[in-house]
Amino acid sequence: MCKKILVAMSGGVDSTVCAFVLKAKGYTAEGITLRLWSDSENIPDSFDTSPDQNCTDAANAARQLSIPHHSVALGESFRKCVVNKFIQDYIDGKTPNPCVECNKHIKLGELIKIAKSLGFDALATGHYARIEQQSSGEFVLKKAVDTSKDQSYFLWSVKKEYLPFIIMPLGTYTKQEVRSIAEENRLECAHRSDSQDICFIPDNDYVSFIKSNTNTDFPEGNFISSDGIVLGRHKGIINYTVGQRKGLGIALGYPAFVGKKSVSDNSVTLCSDSELYSDVLYAGSLNFLCGDFPSAPFRCQAKIRYRHCPADAIAEPLDDGRIRVLFDVPQRAITPGQSVVLYSGDTVIGGGIIE
Repeated sequence: MCKKILVAMSGGVDSTVCAFVLKAKGYTAEGITLRLWSDSENIPDSFDTSPDQNCTDAANAARQLSIPHHSVALGESFRKCVVNKFIQDYIDGKTPNPCVECNKHIKLGELIKIAKSLGFDALATGHYARIEQQSSGEFVLKKAVDTSKDQSYFLWSVKKEYLPFIIMPLGTYTKQEVRSIAEENRLECAHRSDSQDICFIPDNDYVSFIKSNTNTDFPEGNFISSDGIVLGRHKGIINYTVGQRKGLGIALGYPAFVGKKSVSDNSVTLCSDSELYSDVLYAGSLNFLCGDFPSAPFRCQAKIRYRHCPADAIAEPLDDGRIRVLFDVPQRAITPGQSVVLYSGDTVIGGGIIE
C-alpha cells in the first residue's frame, strides 16, 4: 500500500477533492502545482518559481486541507513538447490535441519523475479514469465510472511502465458526487467552474495564438470540390478543420463541409455531409497499454475524438509500425492529428495519432 502520495493540484474542484479523498483514507498527501505558461514571459524549468494564479489557488486549497504544497516550473519542457508541436501540427494541416501530449510528457511524464525524485510512493491526479491491477499483476487503464466525464481518451499515450505509480481516485465517482464532497466539506473550490479551453489559449483563439508565436504566413487559397473544381477562395488553411460547416465564408446554395486540407497546394476541399464518412483510418505514433505491439488483427472499439462514441472495428498492425483501423460502420469526419483510442470494453488497449 502506498503511503506518501504527491497530488497534482490546480486549485479546481477535481484535484482538490482528489487530495481530500486520499487524506481521508489515511494517506500522507502533499500537493504540487505546475507553472507551465505565461503570455508575457518565458518560464524555464525550475523548482524556484514565482507563483501564478493557478499556483496561488492550489496553495490555498492545500492550506485548507492542511497539507504541504509545492510549486515547480516546467515552462521550457511544456513549450518544447506541447506548444511547439501544437503549432507545427497546425502548420502541417493537422488538428492536434495538446492535452494528449501534455499528459504524456508533462503531467504523467516529468511530474512522475519529480515525484520519484522527492521520495513519493505514487502520483495522484484528478482525472476521471481508473488504473487497476489485474490478477496477472498487470496494471491497466480503464474508463471512469461516470462515462459522461471519462478522460481515458486523453491518457492513452502515458508510458505503460508508469501505470503502477499513478493513482486516479475520482475514476469511481461521478462529477456530481465530487462536487457534493466539496460542498459538504466546505471546500472553497466547490463551485469553481470547470476549465473548458486549451490552458495556454484561454480565449480559444488558436489562430491568433499561432500567428503571434510564429513567422509563418497563412495565405489565401482555393476552396475546391471533391473532383477538383475551384469553388472560391479561403482565408488561410489554418482557419479550417475537417467536418467544419460554420464560418466557411462561402455560399454555394447547399450545405458544404470541410472534407480535406492540403498543405502542398494550399487548398481546402469542400464536400457534402455524406462524403465525410469513411470506414478506414491509418494511425502512427502508437502506444499500447495492454501487452506488446500486436502481431495480428484484433477486434476492438475505436474512438476518434473525445465526444465520439467508440465504434466497433478491427485494428490491423502494419509492417511499418502503424495500424489500419477498419470500422464496421463508416465514421464521420475522421481528422488527421486527432487521437484514435482503442478499447476492449472499458479497458484502454492503446492508441495513436490519426494520419
